[in-house]
Amino acid sequence: MLEFTNGIFKFLDRLIKDSSVKLAVLYTIGHIIIAMTVVSIMTGASLFEAGAVALVEPILNGCWFYILHKTWKKFYGDK
Repeated sequence: MLEFTNGIFKFLDRLIKDSSVKLAVLYTIGHIIIAMTVVSIMTGASLFEAGAVALVEPILNGCWFYILHKTWKKFYGDK
C-alpha cells in the first residue's frame, strides 16, 4: 500500500510541477466535485442539477487561481 501511495504522490508532483495550468485544472475539478456535493446535500437536488449549478462558480475560481498563481510566481517564485 505504501508503494501505491508514494506512486500517487510522485505522479501528482510530476503533474503539477511548474505548471499553473495543470494545477488550476486539478483545483477546478476538485472544486466542482465539492460544490456539487454541497449543493446536493444542502438543497436535496440531484447530482445532475447540483452539477449544473456548481459548474460556473468553480470554473471562474479556476481562472482566478491561474491568474493568481502566474502573478505569484512572477513576483515571489524562484528567489
